[in-house]
Amino acid sequence: MRVAVLSPVAWRTPPRHYGPWEQVASNIAEGLIRSGIDVTLFAAGDSITAGKLSAVCDTGYEEDRSQDAKVLECLHISNLMERAADFDIIHNNFDFLPLTYSALLKTPVITTIHGFSSHAIIPVYKKYNSIGYYVSISNADRSPELEYLATVYNGLDTNDFEFNDKPDDYLLYFGRIHPDKGTAEAIEITKKSGRKLLIAGIIQDENYFNEKIAPQLNSEIEYIGPAGPKKRNELLGKASALLHPINFNEPFGMSVAEAMLCGAPVIAFNKGSMPELVKHGQTGFLVNTIGEAIEAVGQIKNIKRENCHHWAVSQFSSDKMVSDYLKLYEQILDT
Repeated sequence: MRVAVLSPVAWRTPPRHYGPWEQVASNIAEGLIRSGIDVTLFAAGDSITAGKLSAVCDTGYEEDRSQDAKVLECLHISNLMERAADFDIIHNNFDFLPLTYSALLKTPVITTIHGFSSHAIIPVYKKYNSIGYYVSISNADRSPELEYLATVYNGLDTNDFEFNDKPDDYLLYFGRIHPDKGTAEAIEITKKSGRKLLIAGIIQDENYFNEKIAPQLNSEIEYIGPAGPKKRNELLGKASALLHPINFNEPFGMSVAEAMLCGAPVIAFNKGSMPELVKHGQTGFLVNTIGEAIEAVGQIKNIKRENCHHWAVSQFSSDKMVSDYLKLYEQILDT
């Protein structure tokens, strides 16, 4: 089987720090390669893969802002589509734009929908309902207007994460600094709990950071910047818990799965996919208010960290994800 994996071209695949879609695309590609599949990864030129790499640029447009994002995206997508006949299946991890080629191809296109930036993009997906093969990354993140082949949870390479049963006393916020992700709420929860908080992630909303976050930073509320894989493992493994007080219906939540792989329980606002990721009372707590989150901080000691790890391995490993996708590829090719 010859598979083309189309990654976004904003960041390197896999990303150095931020880039969840690129990370999943990488995990799919490398997992398929380990399974003996012939894979070509379409991504930025500095991407890393054990398979073949096809690129139209040296680096992603978020890492080299001299490039025009739309121009790069057009060149990137067309680079694959003009070679579509070389592959048995195309796995699209690049949102809705590649679908505009799909009716012109004989090669089937399976699309992992990593979330909807807005309802405005639904008509493109809807147009290709009859020929598209759509996969959701959680049952919560589905549009009633679309037809889905399956739900496949994002998978992580479990070898990249170290389980730690002896955490330090700090709480952790791990994600982009943005109102949707609840950075300010994490600070409020921590302060009212009398604990220490470490904040790690890219600053996606500078005004929010400058107005809501920076004035509260001190020795107990510390921003340490983006964290690559090595630092991520240390932060997650030593955290007594991950605070995830999101203000939107998050499609998945990579940091939630990553935290549990390292043994850290998760305290998350009960929105979007969180009930599918967190087993309430067993791998963390699903809460609805800051007050409930504060109460949950006091109950962290009742969560067994090995339960968090085993749950995450069983549900969110790249091995499981790749196995699920291979079954879908075979199902598509048999039709």
